Amino acid sequence: MSQDFAVQVMYQGITLILMLSLPIVGVGLLVGFSVSLFQAVTQIQEQTLTFVPKVVTVLLMIAFTSPWIISMIVDFATTLWGNIPAMVR
Repeated sequence: MSQDFAVQVMYQGITLILMLSLPIVGVGLLVGFSVSLFQAVTQIQEQTLTFVPKVVTVLLMIAFTSPWIISMIVDFATTLWGNIPAMVR
């Protein structure tokens, strides 16, 4: 396996991880910001008010995007398995 090939596989893996986690983390960030803004406006300082909506939205995003996430991971794994002969050279 050449160094260029290893770097390319690592780059594709890191890019895939970032691409798959972006929707979930982004929605969690937006919900957390919205709840924090609501708390600042209303001066309600309840800890569970920030925790529960973020957990619910992140779990919903995982449920909605899991088919896409699984298909992307399977495609990446299939590509890696298909490139095994190229690694041996």
